Amino acid sequence: MISHTTRSVAKANIFLTCTEESYYSNELIVQKNTLIRMISGEMKIILPGITYVLGAGDTIFFPRNELAKVLKTAKDGRPYSSVAIYLTPEAMQGYFVKHHLKTPSSTMPKLGIKQMEKHPLLDSLFSSLVPYFDLKNELPESLAEAKTDEAISILKLIDEELFNSLGNFEEPGKINLTDFMEKNFMFNMPLERFGYLTGRSLATFNRDFRKVFHTTPQRWLIQKRLELAHRQLVEYKRRPVDVYLETGFENLSHFSFAFKKQFGYAPTELNT
Repeated sequence: MISHTTRSVAKANIFLTCTEESYYSNELIVQKNTLIRMISGEMKIILPGITYVLGAGDTIFFPRNELAKVLKTAKDGRPYSSVAIYLTPEAMQGYFVKHHLKTPSSTMPKLGIKQMEKHPLLDSLFSSLVPYFDLKNELPESLAEAKTDEAISILKLIDEELFNSLGNFEEPGKINLTDFMEKNFMFNMPLERFGYLTGRSLATFNRDFRKVFHTTPQRWLIQKRLELAHRQLVEYKRRPVDVYLETGFENLSHFSFAFKKQFGYAPTELNT
């Protein structure tokens, strides 16, 4: 993660975030269903097998407990800035009760990250939210609730499949460890979070991991990340500075040290 200055303003379940640096990276593990609207700058969302690049006016939905690597950059002389609405289980349950709707089945398939189609209702919703962040006082709870309800109603109208997925309130259950780790090893997060997302306590995660991979999680993660970085450098001729964050390393010096220890030469020697 690069040193940065981030300003976040919260109004109930609605957040405005502005990152002043020209480049910022982090692992995004949203614990609530979240609808995000780009105000300025650029956001690159890197997932296994697909990358989204969003600019001003784009809207994206993050389901809860979804993993993604996020790169936020300034663009056209303006910093990264976005508005996010948390669609919490409490908000969803309240919405179903208020509108006399049957809660969708908990067996509804979980949706992944989804970029929303352009729609005038989304434009209207987020345009109405931005001025609230200039208020010195807290946004009245009734108004915040009304705006959250408006967001849910819009999703119900324009994307029924996504709306129905919001009715699944179950926590992650125990899943196949091999499949999950092979897909998500490049995400730089605590082992406790890996455990939670695979339905395990930390102790159970460590025990199961050793049984499956015959090594510790730390050693396996470093090995997999270095292999991925090496492939990016050799096959795609990318620069070390462009791959270390995407492959799960916190900083360039740690990446370079681990790379040389593993392969016997510095990553900068590959494309010289």
